Amino acid sequence: MDERSAVISIGGEEYQLILTTRATKAIAGRYGGLEKLGDKLMQPENFELALDEIIWLLVLLANQSILIHNLRNPGDRRELLTEEMLELLTSPLDLAEYKNAVIEAMFKGTKRNVESESDGGEGKNISGG
Repeated sequence: MDERSAVISIGGEEYQLILTTRATKAIAGRYGGLEKLGDKLMQPENFELALDEIIWLLVLLANQSILIHNLRNPGDRRELLTEEMLELLTSPLDLAEYKNAVIEAMFKGTKRNVESESDGGEGKNISGG
């Protein structure tokens, strides 16, 4: 499993949701940026439109792991998930449950790892002694 991913099950098959640079570009093209995505999804103006948006986002993120697999394994290509497949294999309750996985994938994809270098006990003693 990719360390940037969150896992969901669709129709009994596991899919990794991954926020890649390609997915980020697609989101930016559709919404104007990641920060505007949340605003768009939270607007309760039209239930059908909200479902369409979450389905689009789930398919986009789930297909990133398939595209990565296909890139690395050209002889073992997997079929991409489609919006139609997702709609037929899930219920609205499933989509609500996937929200946490989407948030987790987005968080992992944008997380900045900041690590300080350890001097392994060598170097200056900063304790004053």
